[in-house]
Amino acid sequence: MENERPSEWYPPKPMLEKVKIQSNWGMTVFSILVFALSFLYLFSDEVDFVFFLVLVLFIHELGHYLIMKFYKYENLRMLFIPLMGAFVQGSKKQYSQKESFFVIAAGPYPGIILGISLLFLAQNMQHSGLLKLSFLFLFLNVVNLLPLDPLDGGQFFKLFVRRKRDLFLLIFSLLSSLVMIIVGYMIGSWILIIFGFLMSFKVRSFQRNFLYRKILDERQINYECNYEDLSDINYHQIKQVILQENPKLVDFIGHQQENAEELVASHVNSVLSVPYHRDTTLLFKVLLIASWLLFMLLPVFLLLGPLLDFTWYFEEF
Repeated sequence: MENERPSEWYPPKPMLEKVKIQSNWGMTVFSILVFALSFLYLFSDEVDFVFFLVLVLFIHELGHYLIMKFYKYENLRMLFIPLMGAFVQGSKKQYSQKESFFVIAAGPYPGIILGISLLFLAQNMQHSGLLKLSFLFLFLNVVNLLPLDPLDGGQFFKLFVRRKRDLFLLIFSLLSSLVMIIVGYMIGSWILIIFGFLMSFKVRSFQRNFLYRKILDERQINYECNYEDLSDINYHQIKQVILQENPKLVDFIGHQQENAEELVASHVNSVLSVPYHRDTTLLFKVLLIASWLLFMLLPVFLLLGPLLDFTWYFEEF
């Protein structure tokens, strides 16, 4: 059997060039401008709304960015996507469950706190502009806490899953995609419908990795490591599984001899699972769930409860 061959029988794995993405604020500013112009094209009479939208999204993503920088994430960048939203991207050689919780919370939690603060300030000053801004802070950040992929709430609950993680991610992403398509259809939002369909590509990726990793688990082949730490033996074992289960890739490689090994190496790299340090206690997890419920429900209570009165706002119209 191949697993029994000595390690020296295996040729060295191909080197994958590590892409270094420097934090480029010029690109961030450019993406913000494109994002704002795309919304102004659709809502030319709502300049204040577009400005508030960019401000809320920027503060939300800045929270993620600062905590990721604090935890020494590499290849950090923030980008805005026209008519969609914004994201912060970064990576680490080994992830921590506790750090990941803080990174996720750093976006919606400060946004909701700011929204509540502006809500009371707008009430005291009876300022309609501040009230609109507070509503936008609360709406976008509370919606972002919904347990749907790829929202922060979805990322939040993914971190709790330990057993059968790949199967959970597959089902979770599929349901999230379907929910977005259905909700988009019900409210007539073509943007949400398109986003739901785009997520189906992510579902396909999860399905493929679920299949590969199931076979690797059965054969007791280690895939929980970074590519640079992957042994030559495990590389060729994972490569063999990929080629066995992906005949289209084999056909493509047969017609594309140049850079074929790099292509296979990239597929092997995509199957690998980055090491994940589970360093949270049960009490910590309970507190996290409690904080999630608090930040989800408190804005609803304040907006619908007896503490605040917004009749002055509607009297202006």
